[in-house]
Formats: sequence, C-alpha cells, structure tokens
Amino acid sequence: MSTTEPRVISHWIDGADSPSSSGRTAPVYNPATGAVQAHVALADQAEIDAAIESAQRGYQVWKTYSIAKRQTVIFAFRELLNARKRELAEIITAEHGKVVSDAMGEILRGQEVVELATGFPHLIKGAFSENASTGVDVYSLKQPLGVVGIISPFNFPAMVPMWFFPVAIAAGNAVVLKPSEKDPSAALWLAQLWKEAGLPDGVFTVLQGDKLAVDGLLHSPVVQSISFVGSTPIAQYIYETASKNGKRVQALGGAKNHMLVLPDADLDLVADQAVNAGYGAAGERCMAISVVLAVEPVADELIAKVSERIANLRIGNGAGADGVEPDMGPLITDAHRDKVASYVDIAEADGAKIVVDGRGLKIDGHEDGFFFGPTLIDDIPITSRAYTEEIFGPVLSVVRVQTFQEGLDLINSGEFGNGTAIFTNDGGAARRFQSEVEVGMIGINVPIPVPVAYHSFGGWKASLFGDAKAYGVHGFDFFTREKAITSRWLDPATHGGINLGFPQNN
Repeated sequence: MSTTEPRVISHWIDGADSPSSSGRTAPVYNPATGAVQAHVALADQAEIDAAIESAQRGYQVWKTYSIAKRQTVIFAFRELLNARKRELAEIITAEHGKVVSDAMGEILRGQEVVELATGFPHLIKGAFSENASTGVDVYSLKQPLGVVGIISPFNFPAMVPMWFFPVAIAAGNAVVLKPSEKDPSAALWLAQLWKEAGLPDGVFTVLQGDKLAVDGLLHSPVVQSISFVGSTPIAQYIYETASKNGKRVQALGGAKNHMLVLPDADLDLVADQAVNAGYGAAGERCMAISVVLAVEPVADELIAKVSERIANLRIGNGAGADGVEPDMGPLITDAHRDKVASYVDIAEADGAKIVVDGRGLKIDGHEDGFFFGPTLIDDIPITSRAYTEEIFGPVLSVVRVQTFQEGLDLINSGEFGNGTAIFTNDGGAARRFQSEVEVGMIGINVPIPVPVAYHSFGGWKASLFGDAKAYGVHGFDFFTREKAITSRWLDPATHGGINLGFPQNN
C-alpha cells in the first residue's frame, strides 16, 4: 500500500510556482469518489504580502507596455487557451465534479470574454474636444487602476475568473486571483498559460487561501479593486469591507431564479429547458432555474413531462466511463450535499410534495462520491425556506399560480434579482414581462440568459453589490479610471496677463 502523501497545490507568484511555508492546508477532493486527491496551501500574511508586492512590481512593468504589445499577449493567450482547453476541462472535472462537456462549455463562455478583451483598444479610448474655449482643448484619458483582486467561487473555476481578468489585464492592471480552495488547480493552469503567452511576471498572480487571504486583499492599501462572485452574505461582506477601505467593488451574490410558464407555452420545450436549467452542473450555478411558476392549468402536465425526463438522466462520474459521459456529476463536497438534502427535508416538513427524490443516491463503484439526484418538488409553500433561500443544488420546485400577474408579483417580491425567464408564445406578455420584472437578466424562451461578452453580467437587488456589472462595457469602465485634461498652448504675442477672477469659457 502506498504511503505517499497527496500533493500540495501552491501559489503562483513572480511568474512561477511558489510553494507555501505557512503550514496550513485544506483538502481537495475528487467529488466522484470522495477521496482526498491533494491539499491546497492556505496563505499566511507573509505570503499574502508577497503576492501583492509581486503584483505591484508586475503592474509597474505592464502599464508601460503599448496597446499593441498588450494586444499581442492577449491574442497569444486566446490561441493557447483554444488549443488546450480540453486539458483545463479535465482539471475542472477532477476537482469540481461537473461533466467534461459542461466544463468545456464553461471554458468557451469564458473565452468569449478573452476574445472581447482582444479588441480592448476601442474600449479604452478617451475623448477629445478641440477649442472647447478659445485656444483651449479638453481631452480625457483612461488609465489602469493598478493591482486588482479577484475572489472566485468553486462552481466555475475558469469561467468566473475569466469574466474579470481578461478585461483587467487588457486595461493595463495586474491581477491577484484568489480561487476557491475547493478546486484551486484551474487558476494555476491559467497562470502558466499567461506566462507562455508572454505576460510579464507578476501581472497574473494566484494566491491560494481561505478567509485570511480574502481579508488580506480587502484590507491591502495596494489593491485598488475587488471583483467577487459568491453567496449574498459574503458578497455583502466583501462590498462593505472593501468599500470602507476605499476600493472599487463589483460583488455578485446569490440567486433564486424563477421561470414563469404561461398556458400557451410549448410544454415539451419548457420541460426540456427546465431540466437543462435546473439540473445542469448539478444545479451549482447562480443562473440555474430553481422555481417554475406554472400558470394553471399546465402544472400537472408539466410535472409529468419533467418527471419523465428526469427518469432518463444518467448520473455518474463526470469524467465518464467506457467512453460514456453522464448527464450530471456529483456535488462539490459531502457537506454541500448534506446542505442540499436539508432543504428537501425542510420542504417536506413544510407540506410540499416530493415528486422525485434525489436524497440518498448511490452510484455503483462510486459509493463514497458526493452524489445527489435530480429532485422535483410540487406545491412548495412560498413561506418555506426551501422556496425563499438559494439551495445551489439539483432541486427544482413548482409553484402553481393562477395568473401572469400573480407569477410576476412573486418574482418581484423576492430578495434576489439575478436571472429569470418567461416561456410563452404571446409577444405582448413577454414584452410586458421584460419591462416590469425586477431582475437584471431576463430570458424569453431562454432559461439561462447569461449575456454574451459584449453585454454585461449582473443582477439586481441582493444579487449585486456595487455599481459595475461583469465584463462588457461595464468591465472596462470598472478597471479604468479617467483623467480629464484641459490644455492651452499660449501664443507669446497674445499672453492674457493677470486675472484673479473665476475661469470662464469664451
């Protein structure tokens, strides 16, 4: 029997793998087997300081690069990522558990932002007003912030960081990425890719760690901004703490996304999309559909169609076996699996009907894996915590409503405002929905309305803290600051002389 200790996943500082000396680690599991496959370093204060100092040195170099040279590096990163994305997908599957094709999809959506960033010169242009006043020109410059921090969640270890760092780097900043300690290896792979693309050392730093590392970024006077995706309580903490320390903040929080289904909708389409949006990535995504609001009389038929589709889903190791990839993999940890199960317990205790029960699922050959089956709940009370709180697992609830207005009011009364969808063939109803619903991202016959990269991602209410959404124009505005310059080159023959009055335009 081998007594070899699992490897330790370290930091990336000064353009190289940087082993930790903190003595603190956390386990990294293979969610499909339940086995510890590695440990990840948890930074101490000295390592936090070293990472930030390295980023500051990298920024001093990177900010001097011309737009053309920065663009060349970003194009090179894009080409390397596109050629080797399968490697990254397999790393994600091994630590997160999602199926490889889903991990590939995550990478491709992140790559869209990289591709947006290749066109950054157009998005960081200033403006020029000639002769704004007699002999006076006024113009603006957009310049980088400096060192910026990114704190990313476990559910998208590649895509979510890519919502931020391509834009930040293109704009001339240096990035310190603090990935989730649950699946930290994707960040290191991306760091190595940046090095191969020609990015100067220090411009992309990976700081492994827990709350100590997070707080180190929030309190550092060198770090100028924080970008975060995670639960609402943590997003609020990030926003309040970073703001008090004078930083720009974009903190994207949790969700409870509803799908409103009108009686004229194609119920086969709805059932397909509800299953895709509710159970894809095992429900571990902030844009998952958690609640179907079925406008009667469609609920019974829709529930039957969804149940039929659940029965045909394949659950298993996301890496596949014998060349067959499952539809859904495990959850990230046993603790999270138990938390998801607790919400089903709550719903049942509150009087809901468990139509399909995923609790206690065991997969042959993977009995110790963190599996939880697709779960369908009917008649869930809207007062139940299982309805009001984010579950973040493969649990889809149905609430029966009598009218369009009742469904709209339920969505608008919720704490969150991340994503929502309406399924209907009525253009007037869809137009009214998009106008009146109090949610930041809306799908019309589209269940997961994640915007393309040249638009911006972000919700309303308790789903977003801060004024800037992710990527798109919002992203470039967030990662740059503007200087306005008023310039006059005097003609020695027409010197204006002394005038102590308030400057006037003429």
